[in-house]
Amino acid sequence: MAKVLIADALSTQAVNTFKRLGVEPTVVSKLTPQELEDMIGDFDGLAVRSATQVTLELLAKASQLKVIGRAGIGVDNIDVEAATNAGILVMNTPYGNAMTTAEHAMAMIFALARHVPQANASTHAGKWEKAKFVGTELNGKTLGLIGAGNIGSIVAKKALGVGLKVIAYDPFLSEDRAKDLHVKKVDLEALLTTADILTLHVPKAPDTTHILDATALNKTKHGVMIVNCARGGLIDELALKVALETGHVAGAALDVYEVEPAKENPLFGMEQVICTPHLGASTSEAQEKVAVQIAEQMSDFLIDGAVSNALNAPSLTAAEATALGPYLTLAARLGAFVGQLTTDDIRSVAVDFEGEIKDMNTDPVLQEIMTQVLKRQLSSVNRVNALALAQE
Repeated sequence: MAKVLIADALSTQAVNTFKRLGVEPTVVSKLTPQELEDMIGDFDGLAVRSATQVTLELLAKASQLKVIGRAGIGVDNIDVEAATNAGILVMNTPYGNAMTTAEHAMAMIFALARHVPQANASTHAGKWEKAKFVGTELNGKTLGLIGAGNIGSIVAKKALGVGLKVIAYDPFLSEDRAKDLHVKKVDLEALLTTADILTLHVPKAPDTTHILDATALNKTKHGVMIVNCARGGLIDELALKVALETGHVAGAALDVYEVEPAKENPLFGMEQVICTPHLGASTSEAQEKVAVQIAEQMSDFLIDGAVSNALNAPSLTAAEATALGPYLTLAARLGAFVGQLTTDDIRSVAVDFEGEIKDMNTDPVLQEIMTQVLKRQLSSVNRVNALALAQE
């Protein structure tokens, strides 16, 4: 029976899902990196949230690990490249907490526009400061989305419902999709100079880190409000502090920070800033949903070879895995045969598909061929890392 180590808190229902589907779960919590390294060698799967750091050093000790499951969207805590090189599948649950995170972003927009946290604290203190907390009406204002994917598109729909105009910057947003969402697609500079409110919904990557730096913030409208419920590091926090102090940025609402847990931050204590401790996905419904979903995905992979929501491999349903079985066997033999035909360096491999398989999911077949071709030269190659190693 396949064994999975649950290193961060998952619900009892998720644990029961593993058991029901034929996988043996072991639940631990708050392990030190060394303790986790000492344990990981006995497990086929590792289930985490955001706390456990899946590092190169940990993966070096994971001798039989086949899959890492992240109950949630972000994989900042997982070295995906190292996992791929080690032939370990990495999967997440990109849709399970999209609604919850979008709702939190909308709550932050309302709170920011009407000074809700500050007015609440003032009133509890026995003050009556109506004049101090004059707000901003959202109806007719322009909301600028940086990122219009799963979460951003939900925010767009909800924002339109309260009378906001919505523009979006997203290189992957097609004109047809923008039309379906009733948003206007613009470039980043146009978004910065037009939006009354900015909200970020992109992953942290080299091209999005500090996407709102000092230069970008200086291009925004005077009095802009900024919301970030996506990832820490998308905003240069020191530059934002300066923009808030000068009044160019009227206020900011942040759920994520460059360093988390955020016990200290240059923005803490600023009256114009609303802060929450990474609560975007923190509803009971979302936590349950992503935990059960990752248990199902990992179990399906370990038992049937099905691949869902993987970051380093194409999707493959259980039905496809069964249908492709004979082709995968043939692919393994062909690849092994070709791999033994030459002692020269392999410069390229061409694969043609004919017949019924042309209409099937051929990616796993290609992966199996490349795995066997490369096995003559590389000992640690499998379907997860074969194409990456071939590309290198």
